Amino acid sequence: MMRGARVAIWFVWLALIAAVGWGVARHLQISSDLRDFVPPARTADQKLLLDEIGKGPGSRLLLLAISGAPQDRLAALSRGLQDALSHERAFAQVANGGNDLAEIASDLLPYRYLLSSTLDAHRFDAAYLHAQLQQRVEDLSSPAASMLEPWLKRDPTLETLKLAQSWAPARQPKLVDGVWFSDRGEALLVAETRAAGFDPGAQAAAIASLQKHFASLPGAAQAQLVISGPGWFGVEASRTTRAEADRFGAITTIGFVLMLLLAYRSAVPIVVTALPLLSGAVVGFALLALIFGHAHGITVAFGFTLLGVAQEYPLRVFSHRRIGIETSQCVRELWPLLATAIVSVCIAYLAFFASGVAGLQQLAVFTIGGLVVAGVCTRWLLPLIVPPATRDMAATPGLARAWHFLAHLPRPRWVPWLVAVAGVLVVAFAPGKFWQNDLSALTPIPKAELQRDARLRAELGAPDVRYLLVLHAPTSEGVLALSERIAPQMRQLVANHAVDGFELPSGFLPSAATQIARRAKLPDAAQLQAALQQAMEGLPFRAGVFAPFVADVEAARKLPPLTPEQFERSPVGARLASMLVQQGDGWVGLGTLSGVNDSAAFDALTKTTGGAVHLLDLKGSTESLVEAYRHRILIALGIAALLLCIAVTLALRGPRRALHVLGPMTLATLLVLVVLRACGISLSLFHLVSLTLAAGLGLHYALFFERRTGDEREDLRTLHATLVCVASALLVFGVLALSSVPVLRAIGLTVALGVAFHFTLSVLMAPAEHLRGER
Repeated sequence: MMRGARVAIWFVWLALIAAVGWGVARHLQISSDLRDFVPPARTADQKLLLDEIGKGPGSRLLLLAISGAPQDRLAALSRGLQDALSHERAFAQVANGGNDLAEIASDLLPYRYLLSSTLDAHRFDAAYLHAQLQQRVEDLSSPAASMLEPWLKRDPTLETLKLAQSWAPARQPKLVDGVWFSDRGEALLVAETRAAGFDPGAQAAAIASLQKHFASLPGAAQAQLVISGPGWFGVEASRTTRAEADRFGAITTIGFVLMLLLAYRSAVPIVVTALPLLSGAVVGFALLALIFGHAHGITVAFGFTLLGVAQEYPLRVFSHRRIGIETSQCVRELWPLLATAIVSVCIAYLAFFASGVAGLQQLAVFTIGGLVVAGVCTRWLLPLIVPPATRDMAATPGLARAWHFLAHLPRPRWVPWLVAVAGVLVVAFAPGKFWQNDLSALTPIPKAELQRDARLRAELGAPDVRYLLVLHAPTSEGVLALSERIAPQMRQLVANHAVDGFELPSGFLPSAATQIARRAKLPDAAQLQAALQQAMEGLPFRAGVFAPFVADVEAARKLPPLTPEQFERSPVGARLASMLVQQGDGWVGLGTLSGVNDSAAFDALTKTTGGAVHLLDLKGSTESLVEAYRHRILIALGIAALLLCIAVTLALRGPRRALHVLGPMTLATLLVLVVLRACGISLSLFHLVSLTLAAGLGLHYALFFERRTGDEREDLRTLHATLVCVASALLVFGVLALSSVPVLRAIGLTVALGVAFHFTLSVLMAPAEHLRGER
């Protein structure tokens, strides 16, 4: 085929990839909901756990600290930021210590007598009203007069203020100039986002908006804003991981290009090698769009990593080309082994599809589809654009000596058995936990930031992110009634220092029965007017000044009880919405806790309520979910390994030849585990994915070293191709092993070790007489 025709086909192929990629990009949505990588819930607590991680009040809180300026400036910045964010759609609520009565006045003011607990202990009689009015006279001569005076005519008993105070955190920082300050002199705020904590994209947008509003405030340039909380950690983890991946990607790309130039002394492999890989990626994305309708960002990142196996296909072709022989003939000779490798690796990745986890199923579909298409492109399209060789890779300087060295390495038959026995012992008795169930250990967030979060959380009395109090009832009204019933016991737990503070759903919305009982205690207009007249004696209030108060009480006497649906439409309704959720046929109430000091103390509460109330340990439940998740994946990997053994045995037509391929792969995987466990590294899901990837690469090495051609120069080409593949894999994953991000480091270290061990054992366990040419 003429050179012009090959160039034309190359351009057509590239244009087709671009066209299909553009079409897929228009329809494929990229998701950032991390719950795609969490196994399906099997119990009510697990379902609640997944909902709470993403939507619960604790996961949506951002803790803010402003420092670096004089106290009065910090207070002004706090008020300015609170005001700006209160008008921002991304935030459900922002608190800085100032009681914003306007929030209550907008929708809940008519219901204040039904919501406030005042009528549980008092009546609006002359004695109580006189005491309240006397206190108001004192208040009007205090600094709070400007805040109270507009409300006095309608609310002389300050029920609105009492509600605002009851809805504030139980433990609060000190107030300076009407806003919260820490012991270190920082102005503190708490912002609750509307976005779920498991949505890094929406959290990033909310944080960017917050930072923009702060930067626009007068004097903000001289101050420093610190943000903390689950949403901030998720955004920072994504940013750090992406930045390191981009930086390492640039380094490895440059290194890969230089390595290809050195290995092939031609630019053709550089411009051609990527085509099968890109074709596989585009088809993989198309399959995700057709089957799932969306792809998770992690699927995309991991998918490209796993699909990296496909870069070996064209490299094999370039190394095995012969002078004067059409590339198509060389590919035909390689195809049986390439096809075996592709099918075997796809079988391994089927284990992720069988996991039942949406994210891993996407990963399996993307990778399997991509590998098959990359293989097909290498078999039938690559020969159309790659010309016959002008240089035989078998003649590469030093290659024959390298082959001779590898072929004459000692191969004691007892070595594999020794490696296997020693490996099992090390893996079994190495220090530390074998499995890493604590997902927080995988976070790239610096320890100093985690410590600062704990400090701010303690100062603000923010809800504990680990524990939740769970209340079960058939109806939402039942949850509210149960919440009221356990409130005295919760106050006793606080008194006993088992917990520092708590919030229950009934703290925001009392049950209908309680509201009706309070409504029944409201006097009619005539009774209230008479009580007011008597209470005002001797006080400097003119007659009729409290007519709005009398009218509001009369209106409240006719109000029906406030329902959860009505309350949730108010400015503070988002807080109740996150604490009162429907689950199946029943309802669940979520009580938030701060400073849990004795989790066992809640056992008595569970017993007295017959199990209707219990403490949910989010960390413990997450770890149990991870264990069940891993168990399912391991079973799927075991089945995949069995199918892989069968496929390789059938392809090589006998167990003896299959042993030369499967033996190195098995022992190399064991050796990787030995090194990781000897270093005290506990294994996570990312190690399992990486071990599978390394095994796929090792399978290629073993298949080609086991290959019997009877041609010494062809064996040298096999060694050349394998060395290029091993060097490229070590370059990519060796650099990744240097990452500061635990997940990237786990992937890089595991695959780099795997590549080294797989290559070494593939050589040592290949038939010695075959390598030495003693046929």
